[in-house]
Amino acid sequence: MIDPSLMSDMLSPLWVSIKLASVTTLCLLLFATPIAYWLAKPSRRRSIGRLKIVLMGIIAMPLVLPPTVIGFYLLLLLSPSMGIGRWLSEHNISPLIFTFEGLVVGSIIYSLPFYIQPVYAQFLRIPQSVVEVSQLLEPSRIRRFMSVALPQARVGIILGALVSFAHTIGEFGVVLMIGGSISGETKVVSIAIYEQVEALNYEAAHMMSGILVIIGVIMVALIASVSRLNQRP
Repeated sequence: MIDPSLMSDMLSPLWVSIKLASVTTLCLLLFATPIAYWLAKPSRRRSIGRLKIVLMGIIAMPLVLPPTVIGFYLLLLLSPSMGIGRWLSEHNISPLIFTFEGLVVGSIIYSLPFYIQPVYAQFLRIPQSVVEVSQLLEPSRIRRFMSVALPQARVGIILGALVSFAHTIGEFGVVLMIGGSISGETKVVSIAIYEQVEALNYEAAHMMSGILVIIGVIMVALIASVSRLNQRP
């Protein structure tokens, strides 16, 4: 029989993690997809091409930097004494550090390259003939993006969403630095596991880790299935 208090300690962080991963993935779908499309479009001006290279390098930084480094600088940037946090404080807006909204901001930045890369690659795979015909038939860039580019890149978008969701579920360093461990607000399941291990409560740690393993297996299976579709000619 599972202790009710233990069940509550498990479900609350799991719900926060799922909610965080869902909101982060939705934000990436809405805002990062147009960025990936713009990066994939050929640029006639050298300055724009160089700007894209720099931007792609910045986006890829979470792939090489430790999560604690990213979390540390986000903590400074969002703190009330400097950066964005000071601007929010001056305009009487609630601070983002140690809030769920702050976790979303950090997760978007940390998961951005995991979403951008497969979507960017899929936009690059759109045949040039399709692009040329769409330019002839549809003068509006927004409509071409919505009616031609998005359907052509749907596999990459789905793959990016799955990878981002799976990556966010397991976040630890970034969310710990900017969110702490506030029950029901910022305590995600990875932090809860760490705290249970520190308290030598291995039973709870085993159960929560097992849930993450099951979620991980499901996500890997989905990602593999979508990747197989992406490999078809």
